[in-house]
Amino acid sequence: MADEPVVVTAAVEGDVDEALLRRILQHVGLDLGHVHGRKGKPHLLLSLAGYNNAARFVPWVVLIDLDDDGDCAPVCINRWLPEPSPLMRFRVAVRAVEAWLLADRERVATLLGISPRLVPNAPDNLANPKRALVDLARRSRYRKIREELAPREGSGRAVGPLYTTRITQFVDDTANGWRPGYAVDGSDSLRRCVDRLRSLVP
Repeated sequence: MADEPVVVTAAVEGDVDEALLRRILQHVGLDLGHVHGRKGKPHLLLSLAGYNNAARFVPWVVLIDLDDDGDCAPVCINRWLPEPSPLMRFRVAVRAVEAWLLADRERVATLLGISPRLVPNAPDNLANPKRALVDLARRSRYRKIREELAPREGSGRAVGPLYTTRITQFVDDTANGWRPGYAVDGSDSLRRCVDRLRSLVP
């Protein structure tokens, strides 16, 4: 009889992060259990000590964006969680999880209706991966993509009205959507995350 998969409890900033984490865990052979957070980065950091305490007993992963909080993820990891519990996997996306999406250049280009040549080669080096993704959506040959993923001019919003819905669908689509196994080759940040999560697999 096959061993039951390890179920990992998690905390994330929002819905896109949760979808990405679920796909990454599937990729490495883990199951996503209860998900905490979903109220943004400040709330996640305020709750981090409690999550870390819970990780003394069961596997946990906390996924957070680096944003502009530091020059590199390890420095922020040490500042935010200097003493992680043995079963805690605290991962920081450089500089946002959208960089991990962009690392699968071919599939992102198909989603957005643009040439793969327009998708950056080194998304971890982008100052604002989410803005880069939205700017690529503005160049789509499909009006629907432009209207759904990019905000209307003057709206004051960072993303379009259906950004979260469409990106989450893209990540959840195991047949034609985002491929973590390909994306690791384009994002060192994602590769390190995958390697650390694999250490939870028996």
